[in-house]
Amino acid sequence: MRVATFNILHGRSVHDGDVDLDRLAASIKQLDADVLALQEVDLDQPRSGNSDLTALAAEAMGAVSHRFVAAISGTPGATWMAATGREQPGTAAYGIALLSRYPAENWQVLRLPRIPFKFPMYLPAPHRVQIVDEEPRAAVVSRLDTPLGPFTIANTHLSFVPGWNRVQLRRLLRDLRGFPGPRILMGDLNMGAQRRSGLRPLGTAPTFPADDPTHQLDHILTDDDAVRVDDACAPRLPVSDHRALVVDISRP
Repeated sequence: MRVATFNILHGRSVHDGDVDLDRLAASIKQLDADVLALQEVDLDQPRSGNSDLTALAAEAMGAVSHRFVAAISGTPGATWMAATGREQPGTAAYGIALLSRYPAENWQVLRLPRIPFKFPMYLPAPHRVQIVDEEPRAAVVSRLDTPLGPFTIANTHLSFVPGWNRVQLRRLLRDLRGFPGPRILMGDLNMGAQRRSGLRPLGTAPTFPADDPTHQLDHILTDDDAVRVDDACAPRLPVSDHRALVVDISRP
C-alpha cells in the first residue's frame, strides 16, 4: 500500500509562477498513491481557475473516497475568516484534503487551537519583521478499510510559528488517541516531528525547499509497530515549493 503527503502550494510552480491544472494532475498521477494527504488546497479560488483541486486530484489518482476540509473561508492573503464547515456551496476556501482508493467508513474534522491575536514575527522570505495574522488550522480524520486492515488516518497542516505548532501537535495527538488504532498521521507539520510525536516515522527525507531540500517538514508517522516500510522517497515534482513524501508499506 502506498501512502503519500504533499503540500501542493495550490498547484503553483515556483519556477514559472503558474498554476497549471494539467501539470498538477500529472503530478498526482506520478505519485500513484493509494492514500494521499494534500495541504494548501484551493476551492473556487481565482488563482487556481476557480477549480476544485480536491476533485481534480481524486480523478487523477482514482480515489473512491475523498474529503476537503476548509481551514479558511475566503481568499488567503486578502479577505478571509475561519471556516466553520457550514459555508454555502460556491464559497471560496483553502485548506487540506485526504483522498483514498479504499472506502472510508467515516470522516471527522478536528479544529486546532489558533493564536487569537495578530503579532510581530521575523519572516525569512521577506527578510523582515511583519505583523502575522495566523491562519486557522485543522485536521481531517478517516477510518479507511485498506488491504492491510482498517486504519485511522489523519492529515493536517500545522502552524509555521515555532512553539505553537508543537501546541497544535500535542492537541492533535491527544484527540487521535480517542480514535481506534492503528493510526497514521500525515501532513506538513512545519517542524521535525519524530521525537516530539512519540510516533514512528515511516519515511525520513528532507522535503523543503523542493529544489535543494534541507529540512523535513512533511511527515508520515504511525503507532503501528507491525507495519513494514518497503520503500520511501521524496520526489521532486513540477509543482510546489515542497517535495512529496511517499512510502510503500506492508505487513509481514
